[in-house]
Amino acid sequence: MQVFLLVALAVALAAVMFALQNIVPVTVTFLTWTYEGSLALMLLVALVVGALVSFLASVPALVKGRLTASSLKKRVAALEADLEGQRLKLDAARNSTP
Repeated sequence: MQVFLLVALAVALAAVMFALQNIVPVTVTFLTWTYEGSLALMLLVALVVGALVSFLASVPALVKGRLTASSLKKRVAALEADLEGQRLKLDAARNSTP
């Protein structure tokens, strides 16, 4: 836990140093929309948008995996119940044979 905290602190410090060194204003134009802001802010926005797109692209696979896991858990429970029933029948058959 302490190592994680130290790594997080180092990353945060590097991010602050990066932001302070890249305060040059840049202009971003997309179609008719124009925005002017610091280079660090533009890179941060690009990073967040990229992470959001990556997350949204992985959502269908996550949902499919959870549905499959749920279906398999139900199937395992049904098979275990069936197995227990078969064991009871086998025990009853063994006990009834002279």
